[in-house]
Amino acid sequence: MEYLAEYGLFLAKVVTFVVALLIIIVAVAAMGEKSKKISKGHLEIKKLNEHFQHLKDDLQHATLDKEGLKQLAKEKKKADKEKKKDKEKEIKPRLYVLDFHGDMKASAVKSLREEITAVLSVITDKDEVLLKLESAGGMVHAYGLAASQLQRIRDRGVKFTIAVDKVAASGGYMMACTANQIVAAPFAIIGSIGVMAQLPNINKLLKKHDVDIELHTAGEFKRTLTVLGENTEKGRDKFKQDIQDTHELFKDFIKEEREQVNIEEIATGEIWYGRQAIAKNLIDQVMTSDEYIYSKVDSVDIIQVSYEVKKGMASKLGLAAETTLDNAFGKIWERLSQGRYFS
Repeated sequence: MEYLAEYGLFLAKVVTFVVALLIIIVAVAAMGEKSKKISKGHLEIKKLNEHFQHLKDDLQHATLDKEGLKQLAKEKKKADKEKKKDKEKEIKPRLYVLDFHGDMKASAVKSLREEITAVLSVITDKDEVLLKLESAGGMVHAYGLAASQLQRIRDRGVKFTIAVDKVAASGGYMMACTANQIVAAPFAIIGSIGVMAQLPNINKLLKKHDVDIELHTAGEFKRTLTVLGENTEKGRDKFKQDIQDTHELFKDFIKEEREQVNIEEIATGEIWYGRQAIAKNLIDQVMTSDEYIYSKVDSVDIIQVSYEVKKGMASKLGLAAETTLDNAFGKIWERLSQGRYFS
């Protein structure tokens, strides 16, 4: 019982701290909005072919002697002439490179949707889209939206590849399945096709201290399990059924997008590393994103696209506080609200 009392005190402190931080964030953001409007976002475009060529040139200039540099200059001049002729004959296909770094709320989808819209406005059937994906998953509805954004690329009929260097698990793997091809680093974490939801209940502790909790709902299952109230078997069964239903939807999505997997074998919540995942048909090639991109450097124009939003000082302070809050208390706060998570 002492443990429960300590846990209840800790929980109260956490909630108090979270509320205080939220008040500060809202106040700072409101002050910033009054003094200065946030600038609209803009696309940042980087030609990676030039980046790779600069790396090569820098290393050659540092290692070659005088005669070697003269010979290199002659070869470069000749190559530039040939490239100019090739450009006049035919325009190279393009590889558009996007990045997605997912958090629990899939916040990066705000930029991703703009990047996809921009790319689809100019893309041709000869081009390809590569998404460098890193995410361990998060909230169901957030990653459902992220996957739907990626389906826009598939629906366009162009080649779509997703590369995973570290992790694409749970909702992250749900996103990856929308691609025509998935490549992953040897030790990238893949899979975790499951759903989880958890929350504490301190009703017994409250009763011990003669604290009554009243919860009124309109609708039998408006609230199934609670943190403070007394939970029932009927509510508990409904809660479990909701999780199972969400898992079935998750499995159906994977089957539709990636028919070659044995869904019953892999939909256990387990994870596999890249070298193991290929045997389960979870991915198509074991390869890093750098290796994939560099393999295309001579045959296509590689263009990195990112959507950036310029923020004022107040917004930066608010974002920093929100990030800290999300990392430290996000899981506790969301699960107290009965959020469901891909896991």
